[in-house]
Amino acid sequence: MSEHVAIVITPVKNSIETALLTARAVAASDVKVHHIIFDDFSDDTTLQALQHNQTEIGYELILLSQLTSNPSPNYKLVLEIAQLRAVAAALPLLIVESDVVIQKDTISNMLHALQRHPFAGLIGAVTVDEEGKINFPYVKFRDLKGNIAKTDRSLSFCCTLISYRFMTSFDFRNLDSGKNWYDVFISRKSIEVGFENYILLDSKVLHKPHSSRSWKHLKYKNPLQYYFLKYWKGLDKI
Repeated sequence: MSEHVAIVITPVKNSIETALLTARAVAASDVKVHHIIFDDFSDDTTLQALQHNQTEIGYELILLSQLTSNPSPNYKLVLEIAQLRAVAAALPLLIVESDVVIQKDTISNMLHALQRHPFAGLIGAVTVDEEGKINFPYVKFRDLKGNIAKTDRSLSFCCTLISYRFMTSFDFRNLDSGKNWYDVFISRKSIEVGFENYILLDSKVLHKPHSSRSWKHLKYKNPLQYYFLKYWKGLDKI
């Protein structure tokens, strides 16, 4: 593992087209990383495609169906396993979600930013659409200037580096199992325990929001239906 400079993880729930784009982009990085894809109870078509492409692209595939009977999403379990692997290897952890396509130098840029800011807990790469415009979830950073900005606002896990130092300060096994997503909580916890969070503005990644959970688009198209699902059905707990 010593030749690797980071552990990269990608949770996958269906949406195999974008997931494979993500995997190929990580494999094409200008630094060597260990990429782990976590399949979170995807359909058979997705599972077969992940298995078929594993050797060609070059990633480790972990099937959560072999580890838990808890239905998707299993982000807490993914983070727990990833933290153990990263801490054991003394490497930073990079989350690249399956609706994100990074650039060749994205990971090296993020690692350089971490070297320049050794007390960073989290460093997020800003997300853009096909036209290169900053999009969800980072529209809130659209007016910021410069290459990198310190922020007290929550980072998304779209493409976010979690430092080794922070991971040795907070055990992901202590995350609330009643939640689905943890980017907001972990962003706040990083600052709470004395670290700093940054958004990298000069290293943009393509984001195709909610490709694996299309119902979340209702937040923008039909907010009433979205919040019905969120609160009445108990979906999307952060």
